Amino acid sequence: METASSLAIGRLTGYMRELTQRLDARTGWYGEFLRRDPDGVRACLDGAAIPPWDVVESLLRDLAGVLGPEVAQREAAYAGGLRAAAVAAWDRMPGGAEELRALLAASDEQRGHAQAALRELTARLGGATDPAEADALARELSWTRDDAARASSRHEDLVARLGALPAGPAPHASAAVAEPVGRAEGRWLRGAPRRSGGARYAGPAEPRTAVTAPPGHPDAPAPAAGPAPEGGLPAPRGARFGRPGPPADAAGGADGPSADGPGRPAGPAATARVRTLGAFVGELLALRGQGRTGEAHALLCEAAAWPAERLPVLAAELGRAGLAADWETLLWEAASLPPERLAAAAGALGEAGRAADCDRLLRQGVARPTGEIADAALALGAAGRTREAGALLDAFVRVRTAEESAALARRAPQWFAPQLLRAAAALSASHSRDLVHALRVAGISTAQTA
Repeated sequence: METASSLAIGRLTGYMRELTQRLDARTGWYGEFLRRDPDGVRACLDGAAIPPWDVVESLLRDLAGVLGPEVAQREAAYAGGLRAAAVAAWDRMPGGAEELRALLAASDEQRGHAQAALRELTARLGGATDPAEADALARELSWTRDDAARASSRHEDLVARLGALPAGPAPHASAAVAEPVGRAEGRWLRGAPRRSGGARYAGPAEPRTAVTAPPGHPDAPAPAAGPAPEGGLPAPRGARFGRPGPPADAAGGADGPSADGPGRPAGPAATARVRTLGAFVGELLALRGQGRTGEAHALLCEAAAWPAERLPVLAAELGRAGLAADWETLLWEAASLPPERLAAAAGALGEAGRAADCDRLLRQGVARPTGEIADAALALGAAGRTREAGALLDAFVRVRTAEESAALARRAPQWFAPQLLRAAAALSASHSRDLVHALRVAGISTAQTA
């Protein structure tokens, strides 16, 4: 007898089979995914893995090239609903939370690799003098931007899925969490097997005939039944589906690498490059109108590192210009700022009355290492932003284990322990019990909260 969970997963699996049957396996994103990881594709078609939304979205872009954008737009909403139902069923199966945490840790590592690659490739492209080398680097940069966008969207999806799980007994760490069959979060990125060996981003740029631009990129060859041009499909609503832009929109800063991330200015040079708000919004509108999505995203990455007090005003300007989706993207990029600057950005948004944006920023930043979360929370507390510090710790307790919360509390037990315990108690009695136990094991007294 089929359960509601198996029915939801089966509907998505059946749809994925039907969708891929309408596509050319030799071209477009479908062909690219089959070359990267045929086992991963098969797992999704057999119901042994849930496809990431960015993969479904790319296949729908292929479909737009076959049947037209109107058909693909209708299917996007339908596919989004099927995946949302399947994800809800999949994540609530035994071991679902543990699997999500394992995937989240892997996606965090992949984001770091992609950001490092963007910095390196941007620097190498800026110094390239040979036209052939520059062309090869530019194409590789296009793929790396696609990798970065996919890694970021999957990371955001996993954080949202963890947060959507119903309150209940916190899962205990197991000896090992088995990697799902065909786990697309890693192997479907282009950083999977390459001829250049394990150090994917190291070494000189060698001429490679296989290095072509991603499907849909202006420099990509036009296949007979290739993907649709950029900008055609709206992402459906749901756990993560509000993220704007196609996968190739990932950020590599046009201004070169910095210590804070790809294309983010730092220090005095940052102030010199800050645009007036009107000029910034005008430039962003022009880039969007011309379909230059990669450059638009790089512009948003730069703005994410502006002085914190400018962010609330920028949010309002983007909203008035009809660019609210770009504000969401900018907020996501700001979530990877260093701890002190993350705290400053959250504080500025909270002080300006943008509590929802502040909380979203903190939730998106909660997957970073425990030490960085501690730094950000302490910085918020020192600045008197107790509400924002509490929101950060609430999000941390929701998606991280009790043992990780105890490790966080070690930084300043008398300050952290009471707040973490309050956050755990607000979730469920089992969260509270698990955290009390973890704190005691860590040698941290809980009597101070009585």
